[in-house]
Amino acid sequence: MSSQNGFPQELLNQPPAARLSYFKAFTMAHPLLKEAYEKLRSVIREPTGTSLVFVTGPAGVGKTTLRLRLVQNLTEEALPTLASTPGRIPVVGIEAIGPDSVNWNWKDYYRRLLFALDEPLLGSKVKPDPWVDPMGRKFSTPLPNEVAPALRQSIEQALRHRQPLAVFIDEAQHMSRIASGRKLQDQLDCIKSLANMTRTVHVLIGSYELLAFRNLSGQLSRRSIDVHFRRYRADSASDVQAFLNVLHTFERHLPLKKESHLTQHWDYLYERTNGCVGVLKDWLSRTLAAILERGKESVTLKDLAEQALSVSQCEKMITEALEGESILQEKKESSTRLRKLLGIDTTFLADPGQCTITDAIGQHKSEVSPKKPKGRVGVPNPKRYPIGKRNDVTESACNL
Repeated sequence: MSSQNGFPQELLNQPPAARLSYFKAFTMAHPLLKEAYEKLRSVIREPTGTSLVFVTGPAGVGKTTLRLRLVQNLTEEALPTLASTPGRIPVVGIEAIGPDSVNWNWKDYYRRLLFALDEPLLGSKVKPDPWVDPMGRKFSTPLPNEVAPALRQSIEQALRHRQPLAVFIDEAQHMSRIASGRKLQDQLDCIKSLANMTRTVHVLIGSYELLAFRNLSGQLSRRSIDVHFRRYRADSASDVQAFLNVLHTFERHLPLKKESHLTQHWDYLYERTNGCVGVLKDWLSRTLAAILERGKESVTLKDLAEQALSVSQCEKMITEALEGESILQEKKESSTRLRKLLGIDTTFLADPGQCTITDAIGQHKSEVSPKKPKGRVGVPNPKRYPIGKRNDVTESACNL
């Protein structure tokens, strides 16, 4: 047994269920997770002009781990202030449930958010007096089936009272499940207005399907920020080394008696995970459960192959990942089109570092020089004459 094992040695004397639970609960702060974490945390702490944050990435990259880690750390940071504000909830996090019909269920979403805010007497809320529904009927007594506008008002009051730093919505791509009669922009306008009215940043976490929400209008673009939690890429030497480090760390924390030497098969492990740490962690957890049941002391390549995702599954995942990455990548053609729309000369685009505003304006003026107005035939252009001297042309014109 190597001394390099990172798990507590007493785990080897524990039953398989305890050893498996340890590995499932183990998380590590790898470079791409840290990068996304720091950017998202910075936006939440200083959300100047920002209402919505879109956190996107491929399936299984670790977005839920990112949310849980950030919620935990922000809550710990807020603990010293909770004594003076006992009603405050530092951070709120929920998962957007996929609709069981063609429409996104706003009432169900509002109820789940109110539960996360520890809203008391949720089933006994009284409508505003008098409450008028869309049919013109007035209510002033508690009703078991609240309408969406009333639940929305309860959320607005709860967010003002609880004062969370942010509202995390995991699996937010489910909000795009709408009927054809409703615009996709309406979904985001509702979330944006809620964030603006309560001054609470809403963080939408999801797959690349969430990119359909980004630029539905200029107002949404102005109020939103993107955080891309990407995968490790095989065409980057630094990414490959980071993936190897992640794999080695997981190997050290497998509560087994013998080393598994997983790094020897890193290319196969990368192939069946697309460079996503979350997929790798789930794969190793399934494999560990299988070999603990069999009483084995290490992981072999055969054990990994039995629990690996199929080639077709991995191909589908990488296809979606590449499509999402291409959307987020800023291309030179897009920058050229933007500069043309702004009226900025594009001749300096090849080397933007050598271009200044003065250069662009000067180039524009030289290309578009004002034309001189044409004078009347036989009449000289106006000019300044010396005082005390008569002009021959003027004199002859007067004699005429």
